[in-house]
Amino acid sequence: MSESKRSGGEMSAPQLIQQLALLNWLQTDSVESKAMLTAVTGAQVAKEVLDRLTGQSKVDAYRRECILSVAEFVKSNPRASQAELTAAVEERVRLFAVRVQELDSAPLL
Repeated sequence: MSESKRSGGEMSAPQLIQQLALLNWLQTDSVESKAMLTAVTGAQVAKEVLDRLTGQSKVDAYRRECILSVAEFVKSNPRASQAELTAAVEERVRLFAVRVQELDSAPLL
């Protein structure tokens, strides 16, 4: 997941790695562990800046919402015709596309 916290409250893999590097540095106070912590933190910051510049995390969230919305429609309308299903999917995909296009005009940070 690209969220800062997962739904269960646990740390993401990058956060866990950073915390392990921090713990190692705090315990050893060595130059190597400080360099590792610096590298891990730098990588996380670079990824966050890239995500903000590209809007990729928002695109991923919009994609998930679109898929869940389609699934909810199918679940709520088990007897829907093929034409109704097609129209519902097209409507949700169109909304997804509009939301992604709006990212172009949104502030970068």
